[in-house]
Formats: sequence, structure tokens, C-alpha cells
Amino acid sequence: MSDIEVTSVCEEGYTTESEIDGEWQLVVDALSEDGPSPNQVLAANYASCYIPALRVAADKNGYDDIGRVEVEVEADLDEDDDLEAISFTVKTETAFGDDGQDIVELGEEICHVHSALTESLHADITLEDDAL
Repeated sequence: MSDIEVTSVCEEGYTTESEIDGEWQLVVDALSEDGPSPNQVLAANYASCYIPALRVAADKNGYDDIGRVEVEVEADLDEDDDLEAISFTVKTETAFGDDGQDIVELGEEICHVHSALTESLHADITLEDDAL
């Protein structure tokens, strides 16, 4: 048995409904009419993976409760609508000072989506300590 099992079905058009591990439903639409596009889902998934990775990295550096974390994602597409660049602005309640860059880099190492993407698509991450 696999660690992750997904069944994706497209009855017609460009909308795909996926069932993930028999428990979760996800609708993705290549045209962004009935749901987010695959690229939008990837951008959101990357940020959703990076946030807990950042929390673990912060904890490993002595910050046990960093409060609110917000990631603003910007992604650029080429003329074929393929992702060519991703950047994150990460805002946290906690100010990390001199530890910030080490925490960002450890978060990258921990993030499974970051590890799965080609290096040319790794997010360019800016850390700010002004989460609301």
C-alpha cells in the first residue's frame, strides 16, 4: 500500500475532482472557473507546507511559540502558463533577529514541497515580523 492514494476523475471539460486518501476532496480546474488551477493549488500547497516547516525550524532554534504566520505567495507564469518563479513574503508575530535566515533555510530543508520542486522553482523567501 502506498503512503498517499489519490483518485482523480474528470468527467468532461477541464475540471478534475480528486479524492485524497479516501477522506479529502479537492476540485481543480485548469480554467479557474470551478476551482483553483493546478498552478494556484501548487502555490497554495507550497505555502501550506512551508508554514509548519518554519514553525519546526523556529522551535529547533529556541522559539517555541512564534504566533501567527502569514505567507504571501507570488508566482510567475511563462507564455505556456508553466510556473517559472515563486516568491514568498513570510510574516511572523515573532521577530527572529539574527536567527531569521537560519530559520528560513532550515524551514526550506524541512518543507517536503520545497524538496520535491526543481531548484529553479524554489521560492525566494523574504521574512518579515509584522503578522497581524
